[in-house]
Formats: sequence, structure tokens, C-alpha cells
Amino acid sequence: MHYYKQTRYKLLRTFCVVAQKENITHAAEQLHISQPTVSLQIQALEREMGEKLLERRGPSVRLTPEGKILYQLVQPIAAGIDSLKETFAASLGKMEKGELNIAAGQSTALYVLPDYLRRFNCVYPGIRINLHNVAGQSGMKMLLDDQVDLAVGPLLQIPDSIIYKPFVSFGSILITARNHPLASLNRKVTLEDITPYGLILPPRNMSTWRMVDTVFRQHELQYSVAMEAGGWEIVKRYVEMGLGVSIVTEVCLTGDEKITAIPLHDYFPARSYGLIVRRGKFFTPQAKRFIEMFDENFFADDC
Repeated sequence: MHYYKQTRYKLLRTFCVVAQKENITHAAEQLHISQPTVSLQIQALEREMGEKLLERRGPSVRLTPEGKILYQLVQPIAAGIDSLKETFAASLGKMEKGELNIAAGQSTALYVLPDYLRRFNCVYPGIRINLHNVAGQSGMKMLLDDQVDLAVGPLLQIPDSIIYKPFVSFGSILITARNHPLASLNRKVTLEDITPYGLILPPRNMSTWRMVDTVFRQHELQYSVAMEAGGWEIVKRYVEMGLGVSIVTEVCLTGDEKITAIPLHDYFPARSYGLIVRRGKFFTPQAKRFIEMFDENFFADDC
């Protein structure tokens, strides 16, 4: 019976890694076993469960509906066993080793997270922090695939499988070169005032572009894009050079820029930044401590 339980756990752990990687080859590499062994273990688990758990397309795989249900049941258990040593040490008041994986976009990593990461590192210097700089839906995919403990950033639409806890918000502003005509306007700048000038925006797959597009459409106004550039630091630099104007979140301003900042609170909602976690996820002790820096009652709430 002891051997049987060990074998079952081995099959379930292999299944979880395959589900996260969606690729037999990549799962085999992480597990340090051969691809045929991975396939045989998955087949053995399917026979035991009496259900097809994966749809195979060459080396790539996807969970079947039954596989998704099993993964939701098994993943927290497997994660708990894998981190048992760390959890035990934390229960004894020791948290000297371990990893914390965070997904965040560039603006979040640059402007929102630094102080929190510094504070966490001061308290838990032995915890290795892996900050995954991802854009658009890539961070959400990493979160749902359990490749990271949590994500931090803005979230416009919240899926049922996700818990989002905002902890800070920032307004939207128009930035221009100091000698730009809009910088010297003696009245409040309107959206219509902006339309003659080319905008410098992040790539189309970013939430900022969608927000700008939505607001201009709601007001039945046309806008033009003079340049597409990734990252607020790049956008600010080209605005300083007079190559266009931009609409950014005020969190990205340090006060050292040679630009004029004009509030647009009447048109654009405040942008919130928050903790993003998968519902039902097992959290390592270090992930719990980090989350509690933002919301000390996070785990007291019924999520």
C-alpha cells in the first residue's frame, strides 16, 4: 500500500506538470525523466481514473474537461507536498529559503513594486525573488498555469477563476513637451483639443491602448497614433523630444521629466493596481507573507 501511494503521487505530480507546461517534452525536462516515461505515467493515471485527461496533438497537450476538474483537485495537494519543507520551517518561525515567483508588467515592475520588494527582501533575505516581466495576457496565462505564485498590476476584466484585490490607484494624464501648444492652453484641456496631435502609445495588445480607444470612441472623436512604443520610459523620452503627445498613468512620472503633465480625470477613470491570484491556489509561506504586505486580511477573507 505504501508503494501504491508513492506511485499515485508520482503520477499525479507528473500530470500537474504536464497540465502546466501543455507540452510532454517540456514536462519531461522539468521532471528529469524521459518523454516516453511521462506518456506512460499519464496513460496509467487515465486508466486509474477511468477518464481521458489530455488531448494530444504531437508533443503539445491540452486538458479535457475531466482533466481540468482533476487538475483543480490535485494541484493544491501536489503544491502543498512539494513545499512541505518550507511550510514546516515557516510554522516553526523560520523562513530562510525558498522562491517567490511574481508576474508583472513593465510599469508595475518599475513604479509600483520596488518599495514592496525592498521591504520583503529586508525581512526575508534568503527568499529568492523571480520577477517575470510579462505583457498583456502573458501574465494571466502564467498565473492560470501555476508558473507564478501571483501577479501584480491593473486588471480591466476579472475572470471567474481569478481573485483581484486592488491596493492603489492612479489617475490618467496627458503629457506633452514643454513648448507644445497644449502646454500653454489657458483653460482645461478637452479630448477634442488632443485630436489634432499624434499620440505616442504602447503596443495595441496593452490595456492602455484599449482604454484610450474606448474613451475616444465613447465621445465620438477620432484620434491618430504618431508612434507605437513599448514602455513608459521610452514614451516619455519621445514626448520630451516633441514627436507626439501621450496619455499615461501618473504613476510613471518621477518629476525629473522635461514635460508638462495635464490631468484628464474628467475623461479617464483612475487605473487601479492590485494583487491577482488564481482562485483555489495553494500558496507557499513566502507567497502568503508577500501578499499580506499589501492586504493583511487577505487570507482571513472568504475568497
